[in-house]
Amino acid sequence: MIVKISPSLINGKINAPSSKSSMQRACAASLLHNGVSIISNAGISNDDKAALAIITQLGAKVSYNSDHIHIESAGFKSDTLLLNDFINCGESGLSIRMFTPIAALNNKAIKILGEGSLLKRPMDFFDEVLPQLGVKIISNNGKLPLQVNGPLQANSIKIDGALSSQFLTGLLFAFAKAATTKVDFFVTNLKSKPYIDLTLNVMKHFGYQITHNNYEVFTLNPKNISINDTVNYTVEGDWSSASFLLVGGAIAGKICIKGLDVNSTQADKAILNVLKLAGAEIHINEDEIAISKSNLKAFEFDATHCPDLFPPIVALAAYCKGTSIIKGVHRLAAKESDRGKTLQEVFGKMGIKVLLENDIMKIEGGEIKSAEVSSHHDHRIAMAAAIAALSANGAITITGADAINKSYPQFYNDIKKSGASVV
Repeated sequence: MIVKISPSLINGKINAPSSKSSMQRACAASLLHNGVSIISNAGISNDDKAALAIITQLGAKVSYNSDHIHIESAGFKSDTLLLNDFINCGESGLSIRMFTPIAALNNKAIKILGEGSLLKRPMDFFDEVLPQLGVKIISNNGKLPLQVNGPLQANSIKIDGALSSQFLTGLLFAFAKAATTKVDFFVTNLKSKPYIDLTLNVMKHFGYQITHNNYEVFTLNPKNISINDTVNYTVEGDWSSASFLLVGGAIAGKICIKGLDVNSTQADKAILNVLKLAGAEIHINEDEIAISKSNLKAFEFDATHCPDLFPPIVALAAYCKGTSIIKGVHRLAAKESDRGKTLQEVFGKMGIKVLLENDIMKIEGGEIKSAEVSSHHDHRIAMAAAIAALSANGAITITGADAINKSYPQFYNDIKKSGASVV
């Protein structure tokens, strides 16, 4: 798919899309819940669809209503009858890392499949950790496809959280289900701590008892909820996707975003801090966040714990006077693309100099030039290029523009409704 975006003055109100981070975690919790789960404000992205397909393959019954999703599960157990002997995680990094330990709760061999860029992402974490938990695992030299054969045992272990907090999220869900007595496990070098806060919030909502000491020692207690309990969960608005819209308002007009919780634990809420550092004009009201175009200045920001913000931040920095500095580049290599290098290439074609120096990215603000760029099949790269195009000196053409379907399928429609020229 090819999309062409021309310079535009935007002005509109947009409802924030549903958070796929919140939605996918709710799917996992619904699978493990022994009863009915009602999910409101459910997401429609490809990653959300992958999570729903996975829990169906693992025995949950999913039905769709006009305003919610109804999920019925007997609570995923070692002897649960599976719809298939595999799960397909699509291109969802969270799904592969979260559902692999959950699938390993079963006593049958289950294949873990994926597509696209997910086939290249490192999964050797599982080769190292799962055997310590009584799980037999076969991998393709640390990459997909995998095969796991449990049941997983909630043994006290020590893990390295440096690569991704998503591995820890999967273990938290699996341990909470497998534990028959209180169990501790230990974590070092944890990154993206706000995402673990989100995991713990979802799990608490579904009745799990988990505490931690400075994100280094996690203590899990067995859950005690009867089969007749119904859990109602509302998916949050997505700060990750909304960050692109907010940047769009800062560089190309005015935008109001509804449906975002300023008290959310989502890591990408930090976009507000970045916009303030850049001198953006922001008004936060009870039910919406408004941001208007203003003179922007260079800034410094550490994105180590919110690496998904790199693409919208680079788009913002391109319009800031001076050189902006972002820390945390080491978190970008194992994304849908190697985002550090991809951002350097894509914005370089648009006339913006992006320098990579070890863990630092430097962006020299300037004029965005008309160009044709590739999304590299990365949803956040496609959205960053689209937002950067709004105040360019000419049209930006994006190939592979349908990559947005992974997280925000209605993105082009939303910015078009706000006045963007999208063809």
